Amino acid sequence: MENQEIEKMTYTQAVNELGEIVKKMQSPECSIDNLSQYTARSLQLLKVCKAKLTATDEELKKVLDEMSDDKNNA
Repeated sequence: MENQEIEKMTYTQAVNELGEIVKKMQSPECSIDNLSQYTARSLQLLKVCKAKLTATDEELKKVLDEMSDDKNNA
């Protein structure tokens, strides 16, 4: 998946793919040759997850601040 496509992934899609990678890495059939590829892809997916979580956290903080301001002004 290209970078442009990975940026369009949902959090759930990224977490699900991470889960699949973990299963592959834990498999006895996993070759050492694939570990680098799996690790690189995992890093990309983790960055997507972190960005989505950070954005959601910021949005929630804004909502809570607005609610707090509304309560104080009432």
